[in-house]
Amino acid sequence: MLLKKFFEKNPKIFGVFFKRQYCPAKRGKHHQLSNEKGGENVEPNRREFIKQCAFQKFCNTVLHNEACDAHKELHRHKAKEITFSDLTLEEARQLHTFDEYFKGETAFERAGKKITPKLLLEAIRTLPEEKRKAVLLYYFEGMNDTEIAELFDTSRSTIQYRRTSSFELLKKYLEENADEWDEW
Repeated sequence: MLLKKFFEKNPKIFGVFFKRQYCPAKRGKHHQLSNEKGGENVEPNRREFIKQCAFQKFCNTVLHNEACDAHKELHRHKAKEITFSDLTLEEARQLHTFDEYFKGETAFERAGKKITPKLLLEAIRTLPEEKRKAVLLYYFEGMNDTEIAELFDTSRSTIQYRRTSSFELLKKYLEENADEWDEW
């Protein structure tokens, strides 16, 4: 590179070894020489080249630092992680919980029979699948009959029938089994 600059500065002494690619003009404008076709042989401006190199170095430095940070983060996580097989029994027991949905819930009485939430849950489970889905979506998901009908690709009246007819089945089940569930 240094030799190239030296020959470009002194072309009369050593002859022209390197052809200049552009003629500098005012304020950074480049004019083509008469024997050149287009800009394919134009040498980039030195300032622009230095800016590009500096930006490339900056980008490479940022990427290198990010890669180092990610590598360190992986090592930190790996140092803190423990496999489940390495845990003691007491530590493994601390990682799970038991659902206590009906703890502290009170039962209510209807027609002299005690109805608990667990009994009601079991009654809903005994419904046929289509009726159970209609009841759960309507009362627990807040969907209306039209939305449920679109979901199952049936008519609205069919969903309404499934939902309302399930009340008789629920009532029958609760009447038969209410006394059996007192211990829950």
